[in-house]
Parts: sequence; structure tokens; C-alpha cells
Amino acid sequence: MGSADGKRRGGGPRTLASVLPRAAKAALKRRGFAEASVVTDWPEIVGPQIAARSAPRKLTLRESGRGGGTLEVIVSGALATELQHLEPQVLERINGYFGYRAVARLKLVHGPLAAPEVEPPPAAPPASGDATTRIERELESVREPELREALARLGRSIASRRPGSAAR
Repeated sequence: MGSADGKRRGGGPRTLASVLPRAAKAALKRRGFAEASVVTDWPEIVGPQIAARSAPRKLTLRESGRGGGTLEVIVSGALATELQHLEPQVLERINGYFGYRAVARLKLVHGPLAAPEVEPPPAAPPASGDATTRIERELESVREPELREALARLGRSIASRRPGSAAR
């Protein structure tokens, strides 16, 4: 519930997106990110292709305070060469995001990126009894037990994805 001044009060549930910036602010500030959203909004700032192979690591501002800083970016693969050529456009997008000339140059550092979380595909239903029997009968002539088992697994996997295809 909101109060008369429009601010949220109380212990009701909150979304992670509304709590995360405040929770991460101290950790990110130690790395030079006074504005945590540059990290969380990186894909929107530089685009999904660049963001998939890079991540902002540290923002070093000039001693005078505002503007003219250096943004250290971790890059993977051959993206460093590409980013060197795209630096003026990337700086324009970053500074457009900040609303002032916060970053004057990029410092590119090769390094590993955190792997994106990928959901495993759903498990296929098991092959029917008829398909399994047919597969085992077809593989009786294979003498190598490891090869026979590997082929049986492959056959069951195919049969489970296309019911009836291995039972013909």
C-alpha cells in the first residue's frame, strides 16, 4: 500500500527487479559503477550481439568527478578487434544512456564471461515397449557391448521423439 506521499511502505511482497539495484549498489560502487543500471541494462545499451560476448567490469572516472572516464569491458573471442572499430558508436550509446559524456574511452580486457543460464530441454518420454523390442532385435548382431548400448540409446531416443518411427 502507498502512503499519502506516494512512497511504498509496509512489508508486502516486492519484485526482485525493484530490490536488486539497491542491494547491488554498494558492490557495484566499489567497482566504479555509481549507477548500477549500466550493468543490468548492458544489452539495451550496446545491443544483444555485443552484450552476449562482453560485460562492463569497471568504470574509472577522472579525478575531476563527472565525465571523461574509462569503461573497462571484458570481451570474449574476436570481439575485441570488432569493438576497437566500433568504439565511437559504442561510446555514443553509453554516453546517450548516461545523458552526458561519462565515458571517453573503452579499455578492452580479454576474459571469460559468465555462462548464460540455459534451461535443459525437457526429457523425452520413454520409447514404447514395441519400439524398444524392435531396436534390441535389430542390434543383436552388434558384437561390441558398448557400441550396442550406445546404438540402443540412440534408437530409444529417436523412437521417443517420433512415436512409431522405430517400430516399423
